[in-house]
Amino acid sequence: MEQYLGYSAAELQRFSGYWTAKEINQQPDCWAQTAAITRECEAQIKCFMDKVYGYSNLRIVLTGAGTSAFAGRSLALGLSQRLQRRVEAISTTDIVSNPSQCFAENIPTLLVSFARSGNSPESVAAVELANQTLTECFHLVLTCNADGKLYKCCENDKQSFALLMPAETNDQSFAMTSSFSSMMVAAFSVLMYGNDYTKDIESICKCSVGLIKDLNTKIKDTANQELERVIYLGSGGLQGLAQESALKLLELTSGKVVATYDSPLGFRHGPKSIVNQNTMIVVFISNDPYTRKYDLDLLAEICRDNIAARVVAITAQADEIETHADVIRVPSMKTATDVELLFPYMLYAQMYSFHRALALGNTPDNPCPTGEVNRVVQGVTIYDLSN
Repeated sequence: MEQYLGYSAAELQRFSGYWTAKEINQQPDCWAQTAAITRECEAQIKCFMDKVYGYSNLRIVLTGAGTSAFAGRSLALGLSQRLQRRVEAISTTDIVSNPSQCFAENIPTLLVSFARSGNSPESVAAVELANQTLTECFHLVLTCNADGKLYKCCENDKQSFALLMPAETNDQSFAMTSSFSSMMVAAFSVLMYGNDYTKDIESICKCSVGLIKDLNTKIKDTANQELERVIYLGSGGLQGLAQESALKLLELTSGKVVATYDSPLGFRHGPKSIVNQNTMIVVFISNDPYTRKYDLDLLAEICRDNIAARVVAITAQADEIETHADVIRVPSMKTATDVELLFPYMLYAQMYSFHRALALGNTPDNPCPTGEVNRVVQGVTIYDLSN
């Protein structure tokens, strides 16, 4: 019998949650398929990236809107460290409204566009504005929709390389899940081409399949607790994941739960004021031994404060952690980089958002049926830069 996140297909369809549950559940398989696609395209990727990386002063900009922007935020610092190059995350919404500021330096630039549908008005506009503003600009397009405007405009452009994700990652649900994570796998694989991460991806997939199964009941129970506020905290690229996690909860609960994010160090500088007795705090713990010290210090502090209703620590290490927190341990990844941890860590946030939406009586596949917020953004006017 077809079943996802503890519900049968019939139950999921009854409360309009089938696609969201299925698309969360299918991610490990999608990641493996995405990795296979990049291996199949290895020759084309090498040809394109050799040309791009020929520029010693190359600037890499990761872009997208909403969840797609947070894919870039999650990856930028880790990629910069690995590549020893300048990698930044700038949303298409910032590029479209402020192109002269975002592209103030006229240097060779690779614009990496994340786009589920490729039909958001800002997606194509950001590409066009980059071409208008910069003398030498290349485009890596990662998308889930072969019929999207972004894919069509870059498919045969000599300055562009467009890569399609597996068809099932073009999520049918409102919220991006498998599209978000699969495009991240693709971005890392393409930008780090020449390195074989097959075994690492296999480990991430194996671990994540087990997590979805093992954590589902615990997360569902947590989601049934009546909490009005949820705060996600993470350092470095894990802060990008924290931002995406907060958005996922806002989207699926249609704003009924106030969700926000920060870094553990930044949280003390004012944002900590939001914590009350109806708050859950989730801390994504880094595997970097130096960064981890700051994460654990903040975790201990919020547990000592004893104000939040619930504190959750998600970690890949087996060492002792503040006992007042609910500790979620990710198995078999104690030596993983923080980039690798993004994938199992995100599952907790996605599953919690799904179950919290159901507990509130929301319909996850279409959490805003009145249409104020849409799956593909509407109502955006793109203005001519030359006017």
